[in-house]
Amino acid sequence: MSAGEPRSNTRRLSAGNERAPSDPGQAASAAGNPPDRGATGADNDSGWSAHRFWSARRIPATVIALLCGAGIGLLLYDVVSVRAHRPAMGWRRQLAAELATRPLDDTWLTVGAAVAMILGLWLFVLAVTPGLRRLLPMRQPAGVPGAEEVHAGLDSRAAALVLRDRAMQVPGVQSTRVDVGRRKIKTRAQAHFRDLDDVSADLDAALNETVRTLGLARQPRLAVRVQRPKKG
Repeated sequence: MSAGEPRSNTRRLSAGNERAPSDPGQAASAAGNPPDRGATGADNDSGWSAHRFWSARRIPATVIALLCGAGIGLLLYDVVSVRAHRPAMGWRRQLAAELATRPLDDTWLTVGAAVAMILGLWLFVLAVTPGLRRLLPMRQPAGVPGAEEVHAGLDSRAAALVLRDRAMQVPGVQSTRVDVGRRKIKTRAQAHFRDLDDVSADLDAALNETVRTLGLARQPRLAVRVQRPKKG
């Protein structure tokens, strides 16, 4: 190779691999671009399990922090005031007297304990559940370097819009409503012509194919209901 000749980016295959790939998907993999698995609905074979997105819980955390801060600050102020040889606040004296004289089976104590238990249970549920139910985890492409560091998600309202547009393309469908959940997709359509069974079969096939192309990590179960429009 001469000094002025540009360097080629191609390389020869070994003697045992001179045969060209038999399909476009294999050719894309050989060139470093993996085939699109979202269009075929193939499962993720990289061994990676998609997890749900966790919410930051900013609003509950802010409300609880403000309430706890206000209560602790007020109690601390009253304790410091008593230490400075000033009388305690009336609410604290009354609270101490009520706690000392009321029996444990008192109605107000029972209600207060129930409210505290419900609040604690609610905070526990917020702490151990991911939240963000509208954000559906997407499947991770296999064979892509660094793909395990990417966590992609699809908004359920966007998925419902895509499925609704596809449903309206089925012959006979006049109107439709699609609700996308994490485990189930509910589709209610109205058909103004064609047999209902034929419309339902075509709609089920079209939506199942569209769901596979969304690339979700967990494909929801599809429920299709077709009926005639109400007269009048």
